[in-house]
Amino acid sequence: MTYVIAQPCVDVKDRACLIECPVNCIYEGNRTLYINPSECVDCHACEPVCPVEAIFHEEDVPQHWAHYTTINAEYFRTSSGRQGEPLVLDGDHRLIAWLPPQSSHKNDIAVFSARKEEAADADLWFPS
Repeated sequence: MTYVIAQPCVDVKDRACLIECPVNCIYEGNRTLYINPSECVDCHACEPVCPVEAIFHEEDVPQHWAHYTTINAEYFRTSSGRQGEPLVLDGDHRLIAWLPPQSSHKNDIAVFSARKEEAADADLWFPS
């Protein structure tokens, strides 16, 4: 089993999941992030930190975004020598590259990310 990044991440790319992933299986395209299904250890660390709720366990991907399971897997496939369109264009899966610009659902989200340890240290400087 693996986790999947769906459409809410497109043109947002918050990257909080990159920091939390213990095995570094999340990779950055030009417009979105991708989880490598052969490297994901199904640890659940990435899902709760995504501020736009774009990460789903592959069994829980909403039906209207089900094709993102294939998009994430195909992003990591090597060229098989088949004729036709490449799977990756300009740093993203071709279906992502062809999407129109997405509006940001990222409201009131900090423009920086901090590791859990850094956030704990920051709390010492800003007591409640």
